[in-house]
Amino acid sequence: MLLGLYRGLGRLAPPVARLVLLRRRARGKEHPERYRERMGNPRRNRPDGALIWLHAASVGEALSALPLIGRLLARLPSAHVMVTSGTVTSAKLMDERLPERAFHQFVPVDCPAWVGCFLDHYRPDLALWVESELWPALLAGTVQRGTPAILLNGRMSARSLRRWRRFPGAARRLIRSFDAVLAQSEADAGRFRRLGARRVETPGNLKMAAAPLPADPAALASLTDAVRGRPVWLAASTHPGEEDAAAEAHRAVHRQSGDALLVIVPRHPERGPAIANALRSVGHAVGLRSAGAAPDGTEDIYLADTLGELGLFYRAAPVAFVGGSLAPHGGQNLIEPAQLDCAILHGPHVGNFADIAESLRVAGASETVDSSGALAAAVGRLLADPAECRHRADRAAGAAQDNAGILDRAMALLEPWLAALPGGASGAASGSGPPAGPARPDAA
Repeated sequence: MLLGLYRGLGRLAPPVARLVLLRRRARGKEHPERYRERMGNPRRNRPDGALIWLHAASVGEALSALPLIGRLLARLPSAHVMVTSGTVTSAKLMDERLPERAFHQFVPVDCPAWVGCFLDHYRPDLALWVESELWPALLAGTVQRGTPAILLNGRMSARSLRRWRRFPGAARRLIRSFDAVLAQSEADAGRFRRLGARRVETPGNLKMAAAPLPADPAALASLTDAVRGRPVWLAASTHPGEEDAAAEAHRAVHRQSGDALLVIVPRHPERGPAIANALRSVGHAVGLRSAGAAPDGTEDIYLADTLGELGLFYRAAPVAFVGGSLAPHGGQNLIEPAQLDCAILHGPHVGNFADIAESLRVAGASETVDSSGALAAAVGRLLADPAECRHRADRAAGAAQDNAGILDRAMALLEPWLAALPGGASGAASGSGPPAGPARPDAA
């Protein structure tokens, strides 16, 4: 009944959804030229040969899938990969970083008519959904067209499980739409099984196998020269409220070391000017990267409100606080600073990356702080003790390197479906075939 009601509302939704999209476009939340893709309109013609569709909700999920996309294209030399996502930021990064034979398309809003236009145009041969965003109409349309669907890097928190179990029938039908779930951890796998998933495997967290974030060499050389000799620390991927906490911590750090520099990289770069104004109003000298400012020694906070440069600032700062973790947002990706020689600090709310946080804790590579005072104390200790800072960074790098086999395991689990694609049989593993299991359920 719940899914039926959802489908019924979805059929009535396009006029309202169109107005919402236009309003979002006016606020910069939708792409000014490409917003019609959200209504199911294709960006380009369907390429010939096998087409693998990979859906990633936002930036983190899309970036985590880049190494896997490279492996898929190497495995299937005549295939293409279409990546869908719903945010302007992820679209820009994908357009910049996707390899040849891969392209980005905005995911349609979950209205059956728009979903149908999208699926009928692209006719994907295999659907790979990343992490936890489940759109009922999109998933139902995929199943109705006979397209195999696999949930990659599946994540299911205890809180989400409790919510889903309020609607057991709907949850079971949605989860069983996937031919397989490749879960991030055994805890996630157990929760998917409790919801009725048909086949669950645990290759590991793809985010732990991602390549290090890139950095432009010329920009890195320029930034390194600009901050040379200054103690530098980073507050990365911050959410509202965390900039204030970092600035308060920095006032204490600045009293300890008068030329210390805090670099803030907000999770949403468009917030940059507002953050800068707020920090200036309480007495900070702030440089704003989007305005063309470079650190020149006059500022105590440098606000890096540009897109796709986080790898640059992780390389420039020996100490990194990872945001989304002081407030209950679930945390941001902790493996990124681990790969780039940072001593890592984070708040207590890291449920989105619990397995990564635990591996770093066990390795002695990270420290949890629960307030601006604790953050100030931790940053001050690490900046005053370069040997300890280096020791923690080395342990973090070791923890990151321990996950080299995740991609191999994921590809091995995907092989039966890859072998069944047009042009896929020549690289199939010996003896592999379509996985055994019950017939596909009716569409949700």
